[in-house]
Amino acid sequence: MPPPTGFYRRAARCGPFPRKAEGAAPAADPDERMTAAAAFFYLFASVTVASGFMVIASRNPVASVLFLILAFVNAAGLFVLMGAEFLAMILVVVYVGAVAVLFLFVVMMLDVDFAELRQGFQQYLPIGGLIGAIFLVELLLVVGSWTIDPGLVQAPLGNVAAAENLTNAQALGRVLYTDYAYFFQLAGLILLVAMIGAIVLTLRDRPGVKRQDIAVQNARTQKMAVETRKVPSRQGVEV
Repeated sequence: MPPPTGFYRRAARCGPFPRKAEGAAPAADPDERMTAAAAFFYLFASVTVASGFMVIASRNPVASVLFLILAFVNAAGLFVLMGAEFLAMILVVVYVGAVAVLFLFVVMMLDVDFAELRQGFQQYLPIGGLIGAIFLVELLLVVGSWTIDPGLVQAPLGNVAAAENLTNAQALGRVLYTDYAYFFQLAGLILLVAMIGAIVLTLRDRPGVKRQDIAVQNARTQKMAVETRKVPSRQGVEV
């Protein structure tokens, strides 16, 4: 069958047909990338919501802390999807590695009798339900009346061009240690005062509690540390 009229003229004008390079990987479809990102978002979001619910619904406090750690990890995954890998790292290192693990050790070491704490819970249930209903109504009002101002969305775009070659950590550090350096130092000072106050409040002299005295320990001799006794046969030693 002969080619249609004008076929050769169009082929000559357009040039040779492009050929796919051998061994080159096919370009990823933007729709496929968006589908994968949406799938990971729904996965992380659903696990985060479920873990948050299990934190307050679990009867075992240790399990509640473990569900809290799971919620933090999935929230970090959401930050990674948003391109804020620095916040994701901080969330894992600080909250999971320090705060949540501290909660876990405190709950396990204190051995709190939660059955005793739950006694009388039903008498506060009406007040708690009323407060929860008020919070729910406030959230519904906020979500229902919330709108995005187009001017606020377009306003930050002027500063994005200057930070295109910077990572999130570099951009955050530049802003934090230049524009907000004094506020950063003030926050550190407040945390230092809180730490010293916690130590002062807990460091009290209590009768019957053994405390460490470095000067006495350094001044110990062999006679003070070791006592030799001659024990008669078939008789014990009073400690």
